[in-house]
Amino acid sequence: MRIILFSLIAFISLSNCTEKTRSFTASEIAILPQPSSVELNEGSFAIQDGQQIFSNLEAQKTAVDDLQSYFSETSGFKSSVVESYGASISFEQKEDLAPETYQLIVSPKKISILANDDAGYFYGVQTLKQLISIETSEDSQDKTYLVPSVSIKDSPRFKWRAYMLDESRYFHGEEFVKQMLDQMALLKMNTFHWHLIDDAGWRIEIKKYPLLTEVGAFRADSEIETWNSGKTSGEPHGGFYTQEQIKDIVAYAADRNITIVPEFEMPGHSSAAIAAYTWLGTAGEAIEVPVKFGRLYDNYDVTKPEVVTFIKDVLDELFVLFPSEVIHIGGDEVGYEVWEKSASVQKYMREHDIKSPADLQVNFTNKISKYIEENGRRMMGWNEILGKNIHADFAEKKDDKEAETELAKNAIVHFWKGDLDLLTEAAKNGYAIVNSLHNRTYLDYSYESISLEKAYSFDPIPEGLDAQYHKNIYGTGCQMWSEWTPTNADVERQTFPRIAAYAEVGWTELDNKDYDSFKVALKKMQNHWDDLGINYFKDYDDIEAE
Repeated sequence: MRIILFSLIAFISLSNCTEKTRSFTASEIAILPQPSSVELNEGSFAIQDGQQIFSNLEAQKTAVDDLQSYFSETSGFKSSVVESYGASISFEQKEDLAPETYQLIVSPKKISILANDDAGYFYGVQTLKQLISIETSEDSQDKTYLVPSVSIKDSPRFKWRAYMLDESRYFHGEEFVKQMLDQMALLKMNTFHWHLIDDAGWRIEIKKYPLLTEVGAFRADSEIETWNSGKTSGEPHGGFYTQEQIKDIVAYAADRNITIVPEFEMPGHSSAAIAAYTWLGTAGEAIEVPVKFGRLYDNYDVTKPEVVTFIKDVLDELFVLFPSEVIHIGGDEVGYEVWEKSASVQKYMREHDIKSPADLQVNFTNKISKYIEENGRRMMGWNEILGKNIHADFAEKKDDKEAETELAKNAIVHFWKGDLDLLTEAAKNGYAIVNSLHNRTYLDYSYESISLEKAYSFDPIPEGLDAQYHKNIYGTGCQMWSEWTPTNADVERQTFPRIAAYAEVGWTELDNKDYDSFKVALKKMQNHWDDLGINYFKDYDDIEAE
């Protein structure tokens, strides 16, 4: 059963501190996401100005810096790092702990954070932050900063715990991205999936192809309200990140134990690139960056050597900017009509004994997977890359044949749509899976469609999957598609508080989850969001009561 927190995080300046300790009750402790085990003991530790912190390993540096900054920002306390034993806060290596695992031991005299990698130390600090309680003296209004005496052992259920932000539809900017990274870090999410390239805009500077941002990053107008509404904003929209900005954001994320995985959509959702360079497309027609959102007609002509060269050139620059092991290539919602009507594409397919457009896509995807692997990385894509038709409900795809060509085994399949039997089959066939089933994890969906409780109850491992295949389920991600959320406040409303639910889905073992306790802990997290001015959705209880 979950333990509940008295006060999550406070942002107040320091008055003179008087040492005072007390014991805490279980109802005063809460941590998001819920740890593997929490043992509450008598007494508490009082944080002091001039606090000494023992640290002697480079792997501890990011966590130590984060803790020192937190002390300074929330209380005004100064702290110093010493390399000799005896400090009352101590970072210690425990070599038998797995990656991202930590132990936090608090007694009235000492705080110990034990781990065996950067992530473990960092996550120990995130938990410590959430345990700090601020006590106010009735007679003097002095503040005392207490940490309850606890012994915590903690490790994640899944290694892939992601939040995806779509910035192709709307550009949200560096400050907003960093705010999201901060909140992900506090919730122990470790992957920021960055959707930078799609029909609606190309958001990343590519030195070799400057028109991608000069042309592809800007559109004349934007469809508003909903699909095929016939309404537009009447205003141009655009923006992109320079490579220097990308490097800065990647470093900022790394300091918070977050890997940024870029998504370079191919071969569909490519209109912004085709608007910049017509020769990339199959139709051979000049277009502008689309105003309407959705599935569009043209694709990259993957039968042209110069198009494949272009894609590899862009990947080469992405490899330099993003140290992530994984590169996401999209691969979803590819309309095949333009390939079917192209004489040159059909000729290529006959010459290479490619039986269907679906086979052409998988054939191309495998070539890109090989190139990515040759560069020391691994390809990931939405589950259409398997060559299965999961879109029979789309008029333009209802008659599409499924591919006979097998997807490269090294690919990570990002499952978002289709029968769960398809996911189970892929896992049994040895593919790595990230399960982001759209009707359980898409943050653009309304709270009526995906309530907070429904988000919290999602299990990335499908029911009935044999235990021997569970290792192939890497984890989950929650996706913030931004067609209908043009402002940062709109994105915040759709993301918060559901991101906290998905954080616990990714981190906490099923036996330790409890929705009612989660909501109590969430109320404390909302105090933190209030302090930051985050526009979280507040009426989730009313929706669930209906």
